[in-house]
Amino acid sequence: MATKSKKKTAAKRKSAPAKPKASKPVKAAKAGKRTHAAGTDPKRVAAILAKLDEAYPNATCELKHENTFQLLIATILSAQCTDVRVNQVTETLFKKYPDAKAFAYGTPSELELEIRPTGFFRNKTKSVMGASKAILEKFGGQVPRTMEEILTLAGVARKTGNVVLGTAYGIASGVVVDTHVLRLSNRLDLTRNEDPKKVEQDLMKIIPREKWIQFSHQLIWHGRRVCHARKPKCVECNMESLCYAKDKTV
Repeated sequence: MATKSKKKTAAKRKSAPAKPKASKPVKAAKAGKRTHAAGTDPKRVAAILAKLDEAYPNATCELKHENTFQLLIATILSAQCTDVRVNQVTETLFKKYPDAKAFAYGTPSELELEIRPTGFFRNKTKSVMGASKAILEKFGGQVPRTMEEILTLAGVARKTGNVVLGTAYGIASGVVVDTHVLRLSNRLDLTRNEDPKKVEQDLMKIIPREKWIQFSHQLIWHGRRVCHARKPKCVECNMESLCYAKDKTV
């Protein structure tokens, strides 16, 4: 009888539902890794914008141009090239090629020689000539005023579109994200993305639309003058107290 009762007890134990396992405690964040939320608190963003206004009230596009078309061409040439170099090239370039017709129906090999110092000159020649032809044939000789239309031009992506629409037409279609804006937006913890398209979307969510154009120019100026890539001049930065970047020099 004792043997049978033991068997019954064992059977009950097997049929009983298993007790849930205790959940493991969440491990603490690794040492040295940021655990705070992105620095996009409206008050902090407003403080950053105020500091930029204080430091660069007159910031604007530094590509030299006399009209919207010249700005478009200069911006296409500025890809992977400094504005200083582009300005050196366009000083003589725009005298030889005064309008869209001159670029569209010029000799590719001659244009390549003219813009060679800006780098990637073969691709840029195709873009400049292609964009010029489209402006003449599709847009009546005028640079388009919408992002949708301007993106159909050869060599034009959102960065170029934002530069032209914002600087020439005062149209805030987005935020210019060049290498400086990309670097500084991450240093200031306004975004944690590296892809320019995602960075632009992040900035458009936290920067007031009426500040999109000026904000881009100001951040670019700050990147060129103070917040350098290799060794930022944090001692000279009026936003130092708001910044907690890992590579600060103070």
